[in-house]
Order: sequence, then structure tokens, then C-alpha cells
Amino acid sequence: MSDKSRKTFLMIIFLCVLFILVWVSDKFLDEYTMRVIRTGLIYIIAAISYNLINGIAGQFSLGPNGFMALGGYMVALLMLPLEQKKFVWFLKPLIWPFNSFSFTKAFFPLAIFFGGMAGALGALVVGFPTLRLRGDYLAIATFGFSQIIIVLANNLISVTNGALGIKGVPEYANIYWCLAWAIITVLFTTNLANSSYGRAMKSIRDDEIAAESMGISIFKHKLLAFVVSGFFAGVSGGLMTSLITTISPSLFSFTMTFNLLIIIVLGGLGSITGSVITAFAFAILSELLRFVESPINLGPIYIPGIAGMRMLVFSFLLVVLMIFYRRGIFGEKELSWDWVLSRFGSKNHQGVKVCPGKTEHF
Repeated sequence: MSDKSRKTFLMIIFLCVLFILVWVSDKFLDEYTMRVIRTGLIYIIAAISYNLINGIAGQFSLGPNGFMALGGYMVALLMLPLEQKKFVWFLKPLIWPFNSFSFTKAFFPLAIFFGGMAGALGALVVGFPTLRLRGDYLAIATFGFSQIIIVLANNLISVTNGALGIKGVPEYANIYWCLAWAIITVLFTTNLANSSYGRAMKSIRDDEIAAESMGISIFKHKLLAFVVSGFFAGVSGGLMTSLITTISPSLFSFTMTFNLLIIIVLGGLGSITGSVITAFAFAILSELLRFVESPINLGPIYIPGIAGMRMLVFSFLLVVLMIFYRRGIFGEKELSWDWVLSRFGSKNHQGVKVCPGKTEHF
């Protein structure tokens, strides 16, 4: 059997086993546990999309929360029932055409796709003027544009209902849709990173001047990474809106960007495997660490509950990692099918990942 056939066979087996595990979990686990798992899958989509522009393309962006907000509002406007729209927009009427139709459950995947397109369009509008900047200037510009999106969400009452938000969004983001979009995000981003476009993005990350001297279109590849990142950020925002069943400007504040930054730095900038593992772990730890925000009695010592203490724990982990292990948990390493094939005795693969200019052992 050829290596390509082995990869296809292993992929099919892996997806079948994964589907069986999800089906068993959906049947026997309680709703709270399944909600945490769905949240972890959504974080995986958002983290991988953010790692594409920050880790693979090497552009320091601080605006994924804005693109997630665009996707979330698009899904809310498309999926909210017409009867509910009449009650939500009581300050100002909802604009046309959203006030004249709503999608049924069967069109939920299409709504998520449109949410991704909204994020991609926002990334195109933001990236076209800002990606000519570099370093800290790019970070400041993207942060500014993301805040503009949040400010517009607060003030465009006839579209977003302002600070009151949109409530009653149907909860169609079940475990199967969350898992399906997570798999699509992983496969698409992995193939993109390993393609000629991905190698060009990595060369821009490593040395922009050298990449340009080799004939690589710097702006085109940066914009491609930014738009793809915006698309999957919009998808994750749409799924999160459907999971929570409500959306407001505060849901996608800068705290969301900070969460994603912790995830991709802990996992390793440029490592899709690291983003997957740390994103899922972040969702679980966020629930397990809720006790640090509750009042604690230690004998005669009483510690009052302080909101936001969980983020203090994650920030401490980030600082420690930056001091002692700056490359993150995985660095730039990936758990690839080539490595899996090497474990099954393939003679053509020795568990070695060859990158332009370097060789890394997993």
C-alpha cells in the first residue's frame, strides 16, 4: 500500500472513530459537559484562524474579535425568527432585508457560511489599508479597526439593536456542526500552510525583505492569510452566537482577542496542533477554574470572590512560558500523518519534518 493510500485509510478510520466518540458522548454525557466540549471546538476554530495570520504569516494582528463579531451578528440576523425580530427591535425597526425573512434550521450551515463571508469581507476591508504596515504599527491599526466594529455594533441600533443586543437566537450549534467546522478549519489551514502559498507566508514571516527579493508578492500573501483568517473567525463567531443564543458588543470585546492570544502563544506560534490542544484545554480550564472567582474560606481566612481571577491564572501561565519556553508547548512542530505513518513502519518516513532551511524532529 502506498503512503498516499495509507494516509487516506488512516484519515477515514480516524474520522469514523471520532464520529462514534461524538455520537456516544452526545447520547450519554450531560448537557453541561457537552456545552463545554462545543465551546472547546469553537475555540479551536477561532485559535487556528488567529494562528494563521499571527503564527504562519507572522503578522501581529489584534483584531480577531471584530471579525468574530461580524460573523456572530450575521448569523443572528439570518437565524432569528421573524416573530422574535419584532420584539427585539423596539427602539428602531430592523432594516431591510433582514426584517422580511429568516432562515429555518435546515439553512443553518448556509448562515454560518455567510457569517464566515462577513468576517472575510471585514478582513478584506481592514487588511487592504493596514497590511502595508509592519510590526507594532500593524497591531495598533488592527486593534483600532476591531474597536471601530464594536463601536458600530453599539450604535447601529437598526442593525445590531445596540448595547441591548440580540436575544433568542436558535441554538442550532450542536456538537456535530461544531466538530464539522473544526475539522474543516484544521484540514483547510493545514493544506494551505503546506502549499506554495503557505510556504510563501512562512518566508515572509522569517524574512520579509528576502522573500520580496525572491519575487514573492508580500501584500498579496498577507491579504490572503488575513481574509482566510477572517472567514474562519466569522464562522467561530457565528457558532458561538448560536451556542449562547444571544449576542451583544460585550461578547466580542478585546478580552476575546486576549484569550486567543494566550491560546496560540501557549500552543506555539505557527503550530496548528498546538492551537487545537491548547484551545480545547483553555475551554476546560476556564470551567475548572471557576472556583477561584468564588468566595473561599481557609479556616479563619476569608477570601472574597473576585471576578476575572481566571484570567489572572492564564496570564501568569503566559508570563512563565514566555520566560522559560518562548516557543510555546509545540513550537512550530505538528502531529502529521507522516509521523503516524513512521510509527506503522513506513520506510519512506522517519518522523522528520522538513521545512525550508531547517529540519525538525517531532
